[in-house]
Amino acid sequence: MATDTAQTSPRPMRADARRNYERLLTEARTAFTEHGTDASLEDIAKRAGVGIGTLYRHFPNRTALMSAVFQGEVDGLLARSRELLASPEPCRALLAWLRAIVTHASTYRGLSRALMAAQSDEASAMSRCSLPMRDAGDTLLARAKAAGAIREDVDIADLMQLTNAISLAVEQSPDDPELADRLLTLTLTGLKAAR
Repeated sequence: MATDTAQTSPRPMRADARRNYERLLTEARTAFTEHGTDASLEDIAKRAGVGIGTLYRHFPNRTALMSAVFQGEVDGLLARSRELLASPEPCRALLAWLRAIVTHASTYRGLSRALMAAQSDEASAMSRCSLPMRDAGDTLLARAKAAGAIREDVDIADLMQLTNAISLAVEQSPDDPELADRLLTLTLTGLKAAR
């Protein structure tokens, strides 16, 4: 006897629930930009014109809300990584992508810390963002290794942690606009293969 193993898709949201969801994302993005990822969830709900229960119905915890807010930007970074695969200089392509990650993560105070934590917790909602990013980075890193530009022992997990650490440093030093480039250049120098 055959059993039906097809997954049922979630029911579509009602129009009012969809509006609430979108308002929550908009207000969360604004709050995270202005106050960091530790912004008050109660204030986000209030600014969206809903109760805290509505926020938690859509997003069971802060991490789930952060993941939803950043998903669009992650999609953009993933698209950028695919564009960079066509670059004739794999090492420069990798550096350009890492620079884009630092720029993104530095926009939201606390995001770097959350991404660093997600590296060791694949069950967290933030892993929906970090795992595809790690895969994209691994592809760019493999190209740079194949070109002989990066040492063979460099691992994408370590490189992503270094990138998040650079983002955290940039977040803590807003008066030094050149810090990210200096730290990325220093990192890349340490990663280069001996010739």
